[in-house]
Amino acid sequence: MKLSDQLNRSLSISKTPQTIVCLVPSLTELLVELGLEDKLVGVTKFCVHPKHIRHQAQIIGGTKSVKHHKIEQLQPDFILANKEENTPEIVSELEQNYRVYVSDISTIEDLIVLVEDLSLIFKIPTKANAFLELLQSKFNDFKTEASHLSSVDVAYFIWREPWMVVGHSNFINYMLQLCKMNNVYRDFSRYPEVDLSDMPQLDYVLLSSEPFPFKEQHFSEIPVKSEQIKIVDGEYFSWYGSRLIAAFDYLLKLRKAL
Repeated sequence: MKLSDQLNRSLSISKTPQTIVCLVPSLTELLVELGLEDKLVGVTKFCVHPKHIRHQAQIIGGTKSVKHHKIEQLQPDFILANKEENTPEIVSELEQNYRVYVSDISTIEDLIVLVEDLSLIFKIPTKANAFLELLQSKFNDFKTEASHLSSVDVAYFIWREPWMVVGHSNFINYMLQLCKMNNVYRDFSRYPEVDLSDMPQLDYVLLSSEPFPFKEQHFSEIPVKSEQIKIVDGEYFSWYGSRLIAAFDYLLKLRKAL
């Protein structure tokens, strides 16, 4: 079987892979949801869902600090990576010896394409179709509910010292748009550093729980009223795998509370 990954890199798969290393936390959870847990032999230290997976599979380092000798010991016949989570250098080195599929997910539609590819690669149409039907149903309900919301202007912070926010061309900004949250930094690329003394007018500041673990103690550092600052669960904004099923309900509840 020949197919292309989400960077249009050609892959040739002669038989169903039996051992997987996943370098993407969100997609580790998705693989388990799709019934492929028994094939997962390697995950990153950030693959925290489901909780037991890091005890069941070998930890092969971080998303940007892969321990190649550990992957060599596992000899996987399929590695799942991501354009944003993993570096080009990691992918380039691994693909010299292993079959590497690089995902690139900026929208729900991109996730659907990935699941369809995984269905073909691992011959799991029943599991994949069931997941996609649930995803589409939850997404449709979410869009219907969100259509009644009024727009609010927000900044979504992901890091402190330096202060960094979400710009455009990433999954978080896409999720903000779906929730009718206008990103005041949407004209900036990716994840820009910003000056707190020069913040645009906005309704709310969203402080993500990850990658920087924001707490209420940081509210005083941001030049807006404390009631305009909300700590949000970063996984529900940025994890583009099966966590989206629960994310839709979380995001609607958050929006209605603003």
